[in-house]
Amino acid sequence: MLLTAVLVPAPTGSYSALNPETGATFLGESVEKSLANLREATEFYLEEVPLNSPGRPLLTTLQEAVNA
Repeated sequence: MLLTAVLVPAPTGSYSALNPETGATFLGESVEKSLANLREATEFYLEEVPLNSPGRPLLTTLQEAVNA
């Protein structure tokens, strides 16, 4: 099963990793560790709550207006 991983750098230098299909989120000290932690958390989640029809998330950007 092909799932999505979104990694966001944290202010501490670590990475927050999210799997939008399951909502699983994990933090790791590096990209590799974050992905490994997320993979494990997602596999555990899917053992308990299988996805019937995962579908693909839509990833886009959002620009916020900044008022000076």
